[in-house]
Amino acid sequence: MPTPQRAERMQRFRSGDCRVLISTDLLARGIDVQQVSLVINFELPDRENYIHRIGRTGRYGRKGASINFVTPKDKHLQDEIEAHYKIKIAELPEDLNI
Repeated sequence: MPTPQRAERMQRFRSGDCRVLISTDLLARGIDVQQVSLVINFELPDRENYIHRIGRTGRYGRKGASINFVTPKDKHLQDEIEAHYKIKIAELPEDLNI
């Protein structure tokens, strides 16, 4: 996508005109939008980019969530993330009460 078009779409997302943004790693560290409350990782990033991706949620004291799609092939990435950040990424419960 050409840079001007990407900038226009980011502006629409920042202003709230567009409520969903689908992105590649190109914006992994470049999104600073207060109202982001959910990040869905279709592909699990490496541990360095993970914190930047999920850190887009819950900014400025707000609550946020992230959902990771993890295949058996990518389970090692989840294990690395959990070990590095000393966290346990919980499995999404079938009965999700938000």
